[in-house]
Amino acid sequence: MGNKRSKKDRKKRKIETKKNLSIEKQLKFEQNQEDIELKMLLLGTGDSGKSTFVKQMKICYSGGFSTSEKNLYTCVIQINCLNYTKELLRSMNVLDLNLSKEKAEDKKIFFKLIQASPRKISPKIADSIKSLWEDPSMKECFKHRNKFQLPASTGYFLDKIHQIADKNYKPNKTDILNCRIPTTGVKELSIEIQGYTWKLVDVGGQRSERRKWVHHFDDVDLLIFVIALDGYSQKLFENNNINRMHESLEVFDQITNNDYFKKKDLVILFNKIDIFEQKIAKVPIKNTFPEYKGQDNYEEGKVFFKQKFLNSIKKSNKRSISTYFTCGTETNTMKSVFENMRKTLIQKYINSIF
Repeated sequence: MGNKRSKKDRKKRKIETKKNLSIEKQLKFEQNQEDIELKMLLLGTGDSGKSTFVKQMKICYSGGFSTSEKNLYTCVIQINCLNYTKELLRSMNVLDLNLSKEKAEDKKIFFKLIQASPRKISPKIADSIKSLWEDPSMKECFKHRNKFQLPASTGYFLDKIHQIADKNYKPNKTDILNCRIPTTGVKELSIEIQGYTWKLVDVGGQRSERRKWVHHFDDVDLLIFVIALDGYSQKLFENNNINRMHESLEVFDQITNNDYFKKKDLVILFNKIDIFEQKIAKVPIKNTFPEYKGQDNYEEGKVFFKQKFLNSIKKSNKRSISTYFTCGTETNTMKSVFENMRKTLIQKYINSIF
């Protein structure tokens, strides 16, 4: 009996000790909480969705966008719509697609009007864009957008061109998330959550911007690398001879195996799964990755690219690696991903200070 009681007591003491240690860690963490700033560095090639991730964090934790920021996005969205229309018309020539006679007249009107208003969409310009966008040849051209520098959100914006042209137009959350502004330089967002600071650092992904990355390698707590899955069939903005996914793989290898980062925890976001799922049924992966042996479907395709990136990482016992498949414009999904990152980092920090 005494031996059984002794075993029971030892087990009870062990549980209590573990519980006390956990409480002690938490108390020590709370005492240091005011001084905590955890830094997340967002990396990836151009148009991967890094900036959209930052926008989502701003929406979820920082009160969204101010009036002045919305005014800026209004201007950018209008300029983007003008550029999308011009690029579609140019691409139609490349594909030898012709507008109907009636729409050809709208094309002349469009170019004449934008000479007087090159950065703002008037109601008349909106009329000409709407008319052109309704032409079957232009819609056919848009189906081949992977051959040109046209984002998937082009259709989203051109479908609501009259709303965008309205003098009282203010972009909503979805408009802002879909609006593309290439990141130049460094953008930082600091957010306060439950008494500690999270600093998100977004550096430009275009080739010309990458030399600036090294200046932000110090004191990084987490490296987030964002990959646009739909990029497997697209070319770089900067070089129309280089495939975006090939470029992403090369940059990923350089960064993750860099001496600065080989001990840093890593999160990989395989982004734009919604566009990837639509595209893979029409554009085979084998076109740009001949080694691919799977079917042209979402499940097999995403596993192939995930393994492709993971295989390029040199093994390290000091690094944790997490992967997520994301749609950057889905707020709830992106918040859930960030919460997982946040909890993991907090736990690691608690363990490190004890």
